[in-house]
Amino acid sequence: MKSNILVIGGTGKTGRKVVERLQDLQQNVRIGSRSANPSFDWQDPTNWAEVLKGIDKVYITFQPDLAVPGALKAIETLTHNMKNSDVKKVVLLSGKGEKEAELCEQVIIHSGIDYSIVRASWFMQNFSESFFLDPIVAGQVALPNANAKVPYVSTDDIAEVATKVLLDDKYNGQIYELTGPRLLTFSEVVQEISIATGRDIQFTPISLPAYSDVMREHQVPEDFIWLINYLFTEVLGVQGNDVITDDVQRVLNRKPVDFSDFVMETAKTGVWNQTIPQTV
Repeated sequence: MKSNILVIGGTGKTGRKVVERLQDLQQNVRIGSRSANPSFDWQDPTNWAEVLKGIDKVYITFQPDLAVPGALKAIETLTHNMKNSDVKKVVLLSGKGEKEAELCEQVIIHSGIDYSIVRASWFMQNFSESFFLDPIVAGQVALPNANAKVPYVSTDDIAEVATKVLLDDKYNGQIYELTGPRLLTFSEVVQEISIATGRDIQFTPISLPAYSDVMREHQVPEDFIWLINYLFTEVLGVQGNDVITDDVQRVLNRKPVDFSDFVMETAKTGVWNQTIPQTV
């Protein structure tokens, strides 16, 4: 049976993959993004009712992260709109170990709408299509909290889980914590990428204040610097966040993607072998 499904963040890391899977399954998909028509903008709720018109189910990803100030209010406003629009099922992408994100989860859980919560560990793709990519390409990666061990998860696994729980009501009312099968430090991550690409990529531990200074030198927006500080202090290395779960296997009946497999596949694309323009 076909559903009308809104994918908020439908052009993002997990959203675009959810859209592809839903379309392959012949579902009716509406992309929620600023470039879509009607457009969806987290900063402007005036047309959210229009975006939700006729929608049965919603997959929610919040940019840049549910932990940031303003996210809770936005989720409350969206939930109010969803209830008024007769949305019957919501899947929320949340962050594993983020207390602020869990406040947003509670809004969905107590909304009266059927739901599934997908809490994800850090994405493997942060190293191939996000803020860790440029340092890897440059061959010099300097990050704080160097000894933190992270069970990185693939966005392919997240998208496959999200699609399945969206379409099957047997997953209603559940919280899934998605991780990869192994814990890795930043140094181990960089070493794996270095070997796979045949490049000499150096990793250097750095303090968080020094890392913040580097971001400011590169004119990174202050709200993004706040988020990075939050993630490195409140999420990375916090007890319990280095726990590997079997939730990917529980939903998909297969093991999650291993970081080494992600690295080998990504290395073939050449994304880590780009040349960086030299500045004079």
